[in-house]
Amino acid sequence: MKTRFPSANEYTAQDARYPDSMVIDILAVQQAVKEPYRNDVLSNVNDECLRLAVFEGEYRWHQHPDSDELFLVAAGKLQIDMVGADTVELTEWQYMVVPAGTVHRTRAIGRTVNVTFEKQHARTVFTEAAEARPGSG
Repeated sequence: MKTRFPSANEYTAQDARYPDSMVIDILAVQQAVKEPYRNDVLSNVNDECLRLAVFEGEYRWHQHPDSDELFLVAAGKLQIDMVGADTVELTEWQYMVVPAGTVHRTRAIGRTVNVTFEKQHARTVFTEAAEARPGSG
């Protein structure tokens, strides 16, 4: 079965799942995810949002032209491939920031849970050409 990833417009347009002033149990939210890929905006904070990604396998090459993206691994192991740079591997409670405009993809080693922080409605541009570029992982 092929994993259905959101379109760039679906990813960008997603609204926060939970309202302000509400306690959210991220552990319970991620445990309820049964599909191989799920990425939801949980909350908005100022002009940014907190996303929860639970997935297995490889996400598509993409970039966010106008937003940095912080990845914090809560469970599992996440590899981040970036065009023109070495692959970075994050384990539980490690994080890194991928600068705006950097073409990258994420690869979960087994079931991985990570939270990301980026601008609300950050524009996403998917690309297939990145795989052939030197230094792309």
